[in-house]
Amino acid sequence: MNDKIHLKVITHEKIVYEDYIDELYVQAIDGSLGILKNHLPIICALKVGVAKVVKEKMPQCIAIMGGILQFANNSATILTDVAELECDIDVARARQAKIRAEARLRARDENIDMARVQVALAKAIARISAKDKHF
Repeated sequence: MNDKIHLKVITHEKIVYEDYIDELYVQAIDGSLGILKNHLPIICALKVGVAKVVKEKMPQCIAIMGGILQFANNSATILTDVAELECDIDVARARQAKIRAEARLRARDENIDMARVQVALAKAIARISAKDKHF
């Protein structure tokens, strides 16, 4: 498998994804990043968003709730608190979370922690985007 990238997506609880892939696309803090075989080594912070994995021309999306990407020697590791494969995402629940977060933002209630609401909104959007394969 030396013509592929070995990818592991790891949370505190488990390995969410592990396979040999052809392409990896992530949303880093500084912008979007694409990684192909033999990419230069890199370590970067990831924002809440979608990681797109391409294996044999078939894309798969993973909702990533921030974290760190490390890539070297055709081995990529994503360390994150939460990651969800598109097949595991409850899109109806994510859409309801998005609606609730948007309503809280519109309310502008000073008793609401707006930073927390913005993070909840970003997570809901990441889940919906992963399920709908929007990267």
